Amino acid sequence: MKRMLLGVGNRLSRDDAVGPHVAAALVGSSWNAVDCGTALENASGLVAREGPELLVIVDAAHMSLPPGSIRTMPLEFQDRMLASTHGLPLGFVMDRIRDQVGEILLIGIEPEEVSFGEGLSPVVERAATSLIECLQRDALDELLPLTV
Repeated sequence: MKRMLLGVGNRLSRDDAVGPHVAAALVGSSWNAVDCGTALENASGLVAREGPELLVIVDAAHMSLPPGSIRTMPLEFQDRMLASTHGLPLGFVMDRIRDQVGEILLIGIEPEEVSFGEGLSPVVERAATSLIECLQRDALDELLPLTV
């Protein structure tokens, strides 16, 4: 299965960097992993060219859960992901790429700290490590979904 992961976030806003952190850890793995930084839209051409069967977008997300919580999110909850606060709205970008991919999966990690600074908080770093291991084992079914 052709799989692509887009890590979204600002490396200068502490836990908002979790998406790029996960993407960087998966470079050289069976995933085509891309660090999009704060501009998810810049990867839309690559997504269109690659046409992955599964596109995973990882970002910090405000889900009203304890910091470090990992959840898959239905597309209608996309406004909870911090990607919507960076460049173009996440929904706009996803509308542009939806026909180029088989399935889109949003994965959010609840941040603890998003103030100016570098480095993930310990709880979010542990969550990122757990997610990376899950992705490397192709165990996405182990991730809990976000419920309202």
